[in-house]
Amino acid sequence: MADLPVRIGVIGGSGLYAMAELTDIEERRIDTPFGPPSDAIIIGTLRGQRVAFIPRHGRGHVHTPSRVPYRANIFALKTLGVETVISVSACGSLREVYAPGHVVIPDQVFDFTKEERGRTFFGDGLVAHIGVADPFCPELAQILYDASVEAGGVVHNGGAFITIEGPRFSTKGESKIYRQWGLDIIGMTTSPEVFLAREAEMCYGVIAHVTDYDVWHESAEPVTVEMVIRTLQANVALAQQSIALAVEKLARRTPHCGCHDALAAAIITARDRIPPASIARIHPIVGRYFE
Repeated sequence: MADLPVRIGVIGGSGLYAMAELTDIEERRIDTPFGPPSDAIIIGTLRGQRVAFIPRHGRGHVHTPSRVPYRANIFALKTLGVETVISVSACGSLREVYAPGHVVIPDQVFDFTKEERGRTFFGDGLVAHIGVADPFCPELAQILYDASVEAGGVVHNGGAFITIEGPRFSTKGESKIYRQWGLDIIGMTTSPEVFLAREAEMCYGVIAHVTDYDVWHESAEPVTVEMVIRTLQANVALAQQSIALAVEKLARRTPHCGCHDALAAAIITARDRIPPASIARIHPIVGRYFE
């Protein structure tokens, strides 16, 4: 099955692809106009589908949230033919109801990052304004929810996910403000990944595993690295089973979400003003609009 197209990508921890069901495994190193991805891309067959895995922080966790090569990761998946991206992410909870060990499938994101992480593929004379009122693909979100429930998780459907800069955790003052803003879970990597996926006309959704109550909770221990790792290790089997079930469901899906045509009305630059080199640089993303 190694000659099947690669339509599904998974971005998450380096242990996700270490599952017994994954066969016909190969590694690919892909260079992009934005540098190399976080690590070699692992491609294998899962439930009859070829799936590409990228360890977001690199094997051994060598990239800080601010230095993850987000554009290179999404661009590399696009060049492989990936149409759907499943993100698996750790998160802190800003609500009592989202307890450690639970899973959240967010439907909104709040970008509170501050460093330049590579927020867009566009520029250099080629401008596009992408619509992200609903940043996560709703059809994919439902599939991820159903898969996570079927895998045995305690799953919450919906939630606003704030991305902070990191790599430090929040202060209590910050955490309490985020709660006042109406946000539900907190992490460090969903932005700009979700926006880049929309620019690349991919469906994108997150399986967020709650590891802690951040630092706002008065009776719970403030978040630590040890706490995050312990909870993630306990949830590896759940994450792997959720991915396998989602892949199986995606194989039966006919998209109606519009994610794959997100650029159709987004490119604003006059065609005669766009440098050919700018089109060539991101051709896998925009090429079909300039044929």
